[in-house]
Amino acid sequence: MNFKILFTFIAIIAGGIASVSGFGIGSILTPLLAVQTGTKIAVAAVSIPHIAGTALRLWITRQHVDRHVLWTFGVTSVLGALAGALIHAGSSSHLLTYALAALLIFAGGMGMTGLSKRLRFGRRGAWIAGAVSGVLGGMVGNQGGIRSAAMLGFDVRKEAFVATATAIALLVDFARMPVYAIADRGPVLQIWPLLALGTIGVLIGTVVGARVPHKIPESIFRRIVSAVILALGISLLLFPQS
Repeated sequence: MNFKILFTFIAIIAGGIASVSGFGIGSILTPLLAVQTGTKIAVAAVSIPHIAGTALRLWITRQHVDRHVLWTFGVTSVLGALAGALIHAGSSSHLLTYALAALLIFAGGMGMTGLSKRLRFGRRGAWIAGAVSGVLGGMVGNQGGIRSAAMLGFDVRKEAFVATATAIALLVDFARMPVYAIADRGPVLQIWPLLALGTIGVLIGTVVGARVPHKIPESIFRRIVSAVILALGISLLLFPQS
């Protein structure tokens, strides 16, 4: 199959998954694109469809954002994202590949075993975890699972939880993308047609995922997504890309 067609198709799926779970665009598209570009460029490039899908998802859920959590917990995430992006800029693609693989294996394993649903942070721990999730987002483009676990330390309703996590993810994107633009803009611009297709796919998936009734039980859905993420992590570890 042509890689552009495959990437667009997977982008639609990733956008739909993110509409349900609140994250997944970076976790799915980054390792896929890394096969073609290497991890360093993939992290920077996927931030483009990621920010588009996240912005649309925030627009759909904007009325439920908890502003207190956004401007407190979100600040530590943004500062962490800036630090992570600077680490990304100074790191080799080889190192980032193993960091991304380890994170995907950890997140996928936690979801498959159900441990992620039992992971909880107190208020103080949630702030620290927010900063850590931001660092991971800036460094390898994947932070949604840890951010969601950290936000469980705050007493917010389900609708507010998803909307606020989305708003924080958008702030993280705004913090890390200027660093990517300076460090990796040349290679990223070379693949702009692929990124345009991926962005369109993510937007389609986001709209469809927000409107289509979810008939798969949440527990089964999360395990399916976790299995995909785990498999992607293992594949990156066994067949690292430069």
